[in-house]
Amino acid sequence: MAKGEADNLDRRAPPPQSVTRVIRILEALCASAEPVSLADLARLLELPKSSLSALLRGLATENFVVASEGAWRLGPGAFGLGSALTEARRRFQSSDLIRDGMRRLAERSGETALFGVFDEDAQMMTYVDVVESRNAVRFAVSAGDRRPLYATAGGRALLAARDPDEVAAYLGNMRTEKLTADTETTSAKLADSIAAARKAGFAQTIDQAADGVTGTAAVIRDAGGTVLGALIVAAPSSRLQDRLDLLAQLVRDEAAAISRSLGYRG
Repeated sequence: MAKGEADNLDRRAPPPQSVTRVIRILEALCASAEPVSLADLARLLELPKSSLSALLRGLATENFVVASEGAWRLGPGAFGLGSALTEARRRFQSSDLIRDGMRRLAERSGETALFGVFDEDAQMMTYVDVVESRNAVRFAVSAGDRRPLYATAGGRALLAARDPDEVAAYLGNMRTEKLTADTETTSAKLADSIAAARKAGFAQTIDQAADGVTGTAAVIRDAGGTVLGALIVAAPSSRLQDRLDLLAQLVRDEAAAISRSLGYRG
């Protein structure tokens, strides 16, 4: 496809149904340690057996799947493609994929997008990349700046993704200070906030680390499930009163999309 044609694609249009179904078939077989029967695939993917059978035959023609004792498993074509994709991923660094996602988030939200990582030594969160909002009034921070875990959406999201024993140790040893009049410094309440973030899949703070700043964050994982950092959107609180739920959905969706591009299938 020529570059001009690719640029003119309507990315909002849904993909052809057959393409989506083929991807789901391959993902289902990839997730199973054993061959999967047609009946089980149909039930798992909620697809008619007739349609599923036709797609499997097409994939078998290209050696992407192989029939095995009345069931289906991945074939050599799928493993060859997987190897090629792994090599391509080595060439296309994860930082590029994360920054692309940050740009999408900044564009969709109209606010500043950030990527923060857990600083183990200092028990802080460090911002390592920033895509600023185009708004004249916006949240501004520099790469390399650090913030307390307990007072930031990114920090709480990172804590929520850790083992509960590690969280308990952090809360038991942390040194807090009132950064604003609203900063929460009570261990029990912070534990509740972190537990809520773990359940919801995102963390959100209002006027915790700085007056008039709202942050929303969700973690990004790599193919092995390791947390790489937190994707964050931050903006003046006054502009977000009616958009908190929307921002939470945007951040959670984009973090999931980036994680998926990095190979995460959890």
